[in-house]
Amino acid sequence: MQVKREILTDWVKDIFCGMGMGENQAATISNHLVLANLRGVDSHGVSKVDIYSKRLEKKIVNMDLTYSIEKETPVSALIDGQNSMGIPLATKGMELATRKAVKSGVGIVGVKHSNHGGMLAAYTSYAAANDCIALATTNAAPSMAPWGGKEKFFGTNPISYGIPTGEEMNIVFDMATTIVAKGKIVLAEMENRKIPLGWAITKDGKDTTDPKEALEGMILPSGGPKGYGITFFVEVLSSLFTGATYGPHISNLFHDFENKQDVGQFFFVMRADLFEDLHVFKNRMDKLVEEIRNVDKMENVSRIYLPGEIEWELSKKRELEGIPVSDEVIGQLKDISIKYQVNIPEGLEITN
Repeated sequence: MQVKREILTDWVKDIFCGMGMGENQAATISNHLVLANLRGVDSHGVSKVDIYSKRLEKKIVNMDLTYSIEKETPVSALIDGQNSMGIPLATKGMELATRKAVKSGVGIVGVKHSNHGGMLAAYTSYAAANDCIALATTNAAPSMAPWGGKEKFFGTNPISYGIPTGEEMNIVFDMATTIVAKGKIVLAEMENRKIPLGWAITKDGKDTTDPKEALEGMILPSGGPKGYGITFFVEVLSSLFTGATYGPHISNLFHDFENKQDVGQFFFVMRADLFEDLHVFKNRMDKLVEEIRNVDKMENVSRIYLPGEIEWELSKKRELEGIPVSDEVIGQLKDISIKYQVNIPEGLEITN
């Protein structure tokens, strides 16, 4: 089913408001989730409403957005998220890091006692839009073994960067340090789809296309030992550096309804004109983009894409045509709406 961005955004916001969440926080979460769907990152989009609502219902996550700044300097801050929702906390963290960078040249913000932070590209996009270069990381519940091990230790531990350009689209890159984000496997299980070989292995170490077996087993690192090395660094920045829980001590987002997650987020932002005038840097970025696009192509390759360009183009397409949302996800949103007496948008009253 294709759903217009505005309709989906308002619906998700109304659901969280119906649960008792403040309108501003509900809007922040809704806008973030729908942006993920726009960019084609459906695993981090409105499919997350179901698990977020369950954790809020069981009071494992605080409904109200409460946080404090524990330590602060002109260029840094540590935020204690006090177990609030991760997306609003990470949004505050990136906004603060960007303000510090704009004023002082560099901004570094860590967040501890947080929860699932959504799609990191949303945060680095914000910094790039404010003429800053940004790096963002977060850790997650264990789903990958350290290289050579056969026991889950690290999460998918994504990393993202954003870079402003001049006339070109801003460069925004976002990747899990595993071959695939865990949410994509969760979504495949929800929609009864198989996953590609090479994404994950069973608990017995065998290849699998069954998402259930993959979730019981382990997701593989991107790039083998190199991906493991980046995963390690993301873990250090997100948790050891900020004071958040790390690795195997983080509770499972989807199955542990008794313990807090206490994940961490890390944001490093620097003004793009620290070394060169801004217009010079942006012009050089545009030239870099142009030269990359004009590199001689391999056989059967019609176009060279820049980091994040596929997602950027898809967001423009979905903005016009609507966002595809599966019947399974629509059904979840409908059930939650009925539970909290939230109006279901006209035309979306599908039969489960």
